[in-house]
Amino acid sequence: MPANLPPGLPIIPDGDLPSSPLRGRAAPFRMTPEEFEAAVEDALHMIPPKAASAMDNVAVFIEDTYVPRPGEDPDTVLLGLYEGVPLTERDSWWEAGSLPDRITIFRQPILDICTTRDEVIEEVAITVIHEIAHHFGIDDDRLHELGWG
Repeated sequence: MPANLPPGLPIIPDGDLPSSPLRGRAAPFRMTPEEFEAAVEDALHMIPPKAASAMDNVAVFIEDTYVPRPGEDPDTVLLGLYEGVPLTERDSWWEAGSLPDRITIFRQPILDICTTRDEVIEEVAITVIHEIAHHFGIDDDRLHELGWG
């Protein structure tokens, strides 16, 4: 874990490499799970120390692909997902037994849209920063305005 990140930010790889709905496009870049995890760790190192120290009770996971939930379009493809209560919405009740927020980075969809190692590293960084921004209460519209969409 990077020294500038608070405790409680584990990176937890999870799962195998299933088929992706993006298959059939340009050949996806191949990267081992360990190399992908290193790219996520590198992206976490990009977080400015002041922002990293402000993060509270967040766990970062890596999974192979997003599985749409009941009622969602079965063709939904996500590169990352933030699940939790943004810092801007937390009240005094929040700390009473709340589970950590969860940021999940989905390996296969990122590999499917990239054809080089540099593209993977850039897309992982964008995705990690995008999901962390949600932890700080920044919505998708604002992220798109800032170029992190």
